[in-house]
Amino acid sequence: MTPARQRQKAARPECRRAKRIVVKVGSSTLADGGDVRGRVVSELCRQIAALQDDGREVVLVSSGAIAVGSHKLGWEQPGRTIPTLQAAAAVGQIGLMQLYQRRFERLGRAVGQVLVTRVGLEDRGRFLNARHCLLELLRLGALPIVNENDTVATDEIRFGDNDNLSATVVNLVAADLLVILTDVEGLHEARPPKSGPLPPLIPVVDRLTPEIERAASGSHTDFGRGGMTTKLEAVRSAAHSGAATVVCRGNRRDVLLDVAAGEPVGTLFRSGEKLASRKHWLAYTARTRGTLVVDPGAARALVDRGRSLLPAGVVDVQGRFDVGDAVACVEPGGRELARGLVAYSAAEVTRIQGRPTREIARVLGYSNGDEVIHRNDLVLVEPP
Repeated sequence: MTPARQRQKAARPECRRAKRIVVKVGSSTLADGGDVRGRVVSELCRQIAALQDDGREVVLVSSGAIAVGSHKLGWEQPGRTIPTLQAAAAVGQIGLMQLYQRRFERLGRAVGQVLVTRVGLEDRGRFLNARHCLLELLRLGALPIVNENDTVATDEIRFGDNDNLSATVVNLVAADLLVILTDVEGLHEARPPKSGPLPPLIPVVDRLTPEIERAASGSHTDFGRGGMTTKLEAVRSAAHSGAATVVCRGNRRDVLLDVAAGEPVGTLFRSGEKLASRKHWLAYTARTRGTLVVDPGAARALVDRGRSLLPAGVVDVQGRFDVGDAVACVEPGGRELARGLVAYSAAEVTRIQGRPTREIARVLGYSNGDEVIHRNDLVLVEPP
């Protein structure tokens, strides 16, 4: 076998055949203490344009607004309160987008800014509107640049880092590949020491295991919010969208082009079992409004047999929720089994819990169906 043939066989096929790619770049890659690295931005834009020339569709998820804004305001560190972070984001988002726009205009590319929040995407209608916008930008040949709207987000509703946001974008646009550009080479076999040689890099991860999760580590910078743990959360979410993920160093020359060519760059996390987009939204984007505690028989029906949740299997109702809200289904010990969209409000489920389905109409005076959660509106949190 020739060396060229060996290299072709060893290349990562999921990267080489990816047609739609989400690229996430972190603050630690883009900025140094809030001061934007112009060369890194120029190289990033050049590589994205080259991927587009190659027939790939790209969505860029970019951090950096707070870092840029903090620098423009003369701060050595970002603000420590929500209002100061929001103010920095408001100042920095303008500068960040101007920078991207100028760089891409030189390359003959149009860009479009898309700002989102978790609370917005929790609404299924707004989620679909965001999808339509992103897909239309791609159809028009423009580059969508996505960021969390830090000017209005708070700790309770923010994605918390753009790693998880990038995985949500993967689901929004049905991407084939997620590339997370960061300040590390990838996932190492053990926690990297503060000094000295690094542990060996893990080139490919077929599935996330407890050992892999223990290996996840990495410090977050003052201007960045995510570490390797949040990247594994994004990997898991992207995998359930049917997308592979590569975590790699962002300032490596031609890193995007090498990843897309299937070169052994960083750590490749292979895709997992794909969830339908609606169920992926339910599992990873929608916020639960309450909890249903189910008995062992109902737990087995949900997990082992893929059944709907009936009122007879509910033993306790926690929280306040309305029809159509997302709730968690848990065992009596508290372990979450599934999430689903309820057909009845919390008050109504309390009245019919433990009862057979034939009594629903008699107790409530009407019926929305036999199921508290229909199996089509339910997704397992853990695999069977």
